[in-house]
Amino acid sequence: MRIGVLASQGAFAEHIAILRQLEVEALPVRLARELAGLDGLIIPGGESTSIGRLMLTYQLTAEVKKLARGGLPILGTCAGMVLLASRISDLDVEPLGVMDITISRNAFGRQRESFETELSIPVLGEKPFPGVFIRAPIIKEANGRAEILARLADGSGVAARQDKLLAAAFHPELTSDLRFHQYFLDIAAGRK
Repeated sequence: MRIGVLASQGAFAEHIAILRQLEVEALPVRLARELAGLDGLIIPGGESTSIGRLMLTYQLTAEVKKLARGGLPILGTCAGMVLLASRISDLDVEPLGVMDITISRNAFGRQRESFETELSIPVLGEKPFPGVFIRAPIIKEANGRAEILARLADGSGVAARQDKLLAAAFHPELTSDLRFHQYFLDIAAGRK
C-alpha cells in the first residue's frame, strides 16, 4: 500500500513516521505528479491558510478534489480537516469542499489553549484514544453521508467519516497510539 502525505507545510513528517511503523510505504507529496498511483492521501495539521495557498501554488487543489470525488481515501487532521470541509465559518482560503461538514477554525482559541483529552471513538474499540488538540477546529455540522465519529464532553464534533474520507480535529500523529492511522489504512484497503 502506498500512502502519500501532503508535505507542503505542517506535521507531515510525523504522519510518515507512523505509517512506516505500520509498515506502509509513505511518500511525501509536494507536486501534483506525486499523487499518481497512491492508495490514499493524508493532509496533515499545520496552518490551513498556508496549506491551502501552497496547494493552489503547486497546482494540487484541483487534482486532490478530483481524486477525492473519484474515491481516493483521504485523511485530514486538524488543518487537513478544515481543508476537506464544504463550509468553514472563518477562512479566507476556499476549502476543497469534498466532505459535507461545516467547520469552525481555532474553536478553542490561541496556542496556549491547546489541550489533551481522552476521546471515545467507538470505531477504534472501547479503549479511549488520546486526543491532542492544538489550535483545533470543531465540526459544527455534519450532513448527508458525513457522520460524526467522536465528540468532546460538550458535544463538539471532533472526528467524522464520509465514505472514504476521514477527518479529525486532533493530531493522532502526535501520539504513540496507532489505531486512528490503522483505521484509515483499513478504509483505504476496503476493510472498513
